[in-house]
Amino acid sequence: MDNTENFYGRPVAGMPSAASTAAPTPLRPGTPSETAGRNPFGDGIESQASHRSSGLNGNPFASPSASRPPSSFDSASALGRFDGGQRYFHSRRVRKGEIEKPWTKQVDPKEKWVTILPILGIVLGLAISGFLVWDGIRSVVKHNYCLVLEENWANGLNEKVWMKEVQVNGFGNGEFEQTTPGDANVYVENGHLIIKATPQDDALMQKNYEIDLLKDGTCTSDNPAYCIAATNITAGNSSIVPPVLSGRINTRRGATIKYGRIEVTAKLPVGDWLWPAIWMMPLDSAYGPWPQSGEIDIVESRGNNYTHPQGGNNIISSALHWGPNPANDAWWRTNVKRQALHTTYASGFNTFGLEWSQKYLFTYVNSRLLQVLYVNFDTPMWTRGNFPVQDANGTRIDDVWSKTGRAQTPFDQPFYLILNLAVGGTNGWFEDNVNGKPWLDGSPNARKDFWEAKGQWLPTWTQPQLEVSKVMMWQQCDGDEDL
Repeated sequence: MDNTENFYGRPVAGMPSAASTAAPTPLRPGTPSETAGRNPFGDGIESQASHRSSGLNGNPFASPSASRPPSSFDSASALGRFDGGQRYFHSRRVRKGEIEKPWTKQVDPKEKWVTILPILGIVLGLAISGFLVWDGIRSVVKHNYCLVLEENWANGLNEKVWMKEVQVNGFGNGEFEQTTPGDANVYVENGHLIIKATPQDDALMQKNYEIDLLKDGTCTSDNPAYCIAATNITAGNSSIVPPVLSGRINTRRGATIKYGRIEVTAKLPVGDWLWPAIWMMPLDSAYGPWPQSGEIDIVESRGNNYTHPQGGNNIISSALHWGPNPANDAWWRTNVKRQALHTTYASGFNTFGLEWSQKYLFTYVNSRLLQVLYVNFDTPMWTRGNFPVQDANGTRIDDVWSKTGRAQTPFDQPFYLILNLAVGGTNGWFEDNVNGKPWLDGSPNARKDFWEAKGQWLPTWTQPQLEVSKVMMWQQCDGDEDL
């Protein structure tokens, strides 16, 4: 059987060859030559067989020699020829010598500013930033500090410096603890100060009983209401003695500062409704009763865990209290919280610090770079507070601070340090109806409701103490502390 080639140039069995066919194969209309007749489509494109014969190595896409202009046959190196002196592609649109080469043209002198101006901007920005940093460092007041107190509890609780505050009625916050004068709730153990909360004797809740700190002479308050408490089981009476015992100490006797630094290294407690605090009060109420003479809260927290919406022992708060009266306490203008990173402040010891000068006051944790609250005394505190001219009763509110001529008033007088562990309270530190809080602040039964929920909160008291390893206090001693 005769074979013939298909349009790829391969022999096909059973087909008569072109040579054996008597009559020549007619060309399709428009076929330019007999050579094109080898292509079964008759469209003028050579078959692979004809390409082989013309030295194109069977490339079906190579341009036929007859269809290429003479100019395309240049030197082999310039045209990238392959075998047979042919090349695969040559643009017919871009002729030799027509390609634009803008880089060979003369550059416009103004174009250099496209590069120069951004560089000048960067250099100028760096120079301005450097100047601002230098000016900021130069303008910061550098203080020399004199040591006032270095307390590591090596000799126990030094009563010449520390005083235990003993009361029963919550220090104005409606707290549920009774602070004690003995060593049961405030003591030194393994070189650390421990302020521990413990439940009151349940028997004192079941019978008529009175605690009178005036009789035994231990009460440290001048207000009898803070020295006497009682349980009355008469029908309809809900009063009980404080359901918890705890402690509170201060340095009023032997360590105060007016401008300086304080650092307290401590571990916070674990337990629902515990309220640890490291804070300061004025030695003398020079501008009037609280909060006219100010209050500095270095750190406050809660013993609850992280699920408490207001924050548990994973969050601390720093604040200043200041205002013409309790109803206009502007603490909310100077209150900042800081969350512990992947831990809690009860998991280990942290250093809680305060730096206080005539021009600023800030608190920090572990490093002065980790600031919590920062207050700049560039505006008088009375102006900053934007207080009303009269109170709710129509009584005129007088500005008692601006008379000093100092913007930092009332924070321009000696303060002493307080360490304490409170429990509960009715001042809003623990928000009502949050996280299973068992009492309402406005209820006359608040103490009793808290005590009756002992089965809920007491099991959470796995670490019911504020543990302090060190206290440092420094006073400015460079001659400008009287400014």
